[in-house]
Amino acid sequence: MFGTEFEEIDTVVLNFSPTSLVVLNMILAIVMFSIALELRPADFARLAKAPKAVLTGLFSQFILLPALTFCLVLLTQPRPSIALGLILVAACPGGNISNFITHRAGGNSALSVSMTAFATVSAIVLTPLNVAFWGGLYGPTNDILRATSIDPVSVAITVGFMLLLPLCLGIYLNVAKPEIAARLRKPLQYLSMAIFIGFVVLALAANWSLFLQYASAVAALVFLHNAMALAAGYSLASLVGLSAYDRRAITIETGIQNSGLGLVLIFGFFDGLGGMAVVAAFWGMWHIISGISLATAMARTNVALDSP
Repeated sequence: MFGTEFEEIDTVVLNFSPTSLVVLNMILAIVMFSIALELRPADFARLAKAPKAVLTGLFSQFILLPALTFCLVLLTQPRPSIALGLILVAACPGGNISNFITHRAGGNSALSVSMTAFATVSAIVLTPLNVAFWGGLYGPTNDILRATSIDPVSVAITVGFMLLLPLCLGIYLNVAKPEIAARLRKPLQYLSMAIFIGFVVLALAANWSLFLQYASAVAALVFLHNAMALAAGYSLASLVGLSAYDRRAITIETGIQNSGLGLVLIFGFFDGLGGMAVVAAFWGMWHIISGISLATAMARTNVALDSP
């Protein structure tokens, strides 16, 4: 249905050097480290005593969104590489910029940061599992998975070194040297996000003609997919009776995916397959626009910390 006129997108490979992949890994590790500087073990203990909001967010991210994405793929039947790109993005944990956007929306920032941390740990198992499971259920994407011989253990190791290790180091520094962590926290967050955005811009510039050529093949699907993710997070949080304060965090956390991690996996394990890479790159740009726009609208209405 969607994108039948772009058949060659399934074979196009974007230009992305091994050195660039190493740099992207390092940048994402620094971003995760800066987020972890806000966390302490007590935060996890406190959430363990009242886990409803975090569990709702994790269910929304790792179960509801991938399932809805699979339904979207079945309904629209895009090119196989585009379909697998959508599945991969949905399988990634929430993006680090979700914490900033939740704060801007007047939502529960502490919940957002904690969800990012929990989702990052969970992603070591759940991201490769979701890609293998949902991608394997759809014939065209299953063919790509078989052709690439992707190893879930290798994906888990990549996610672990890139996200889990800097998470642990950041928490440790915040506990051992809180004054240093406090000085580093905000400057490092802003600097790392600026470097990440700059890196993505440069990577797009190196593939700009290809990106422009195929962006129209994924634009409508990315818009729909992102809107579906935001709606899913809000609906589930409302259904289980969470406060408006928490609903904002879960809505944004579900709709802001770690497309940077998606790109790392695409270039590391799928050789920069065109449809997947264009989906992840387009997602990376669009979810910032949609997230900040939604946050601005939400911020017009203040909510109490325990408002229903």
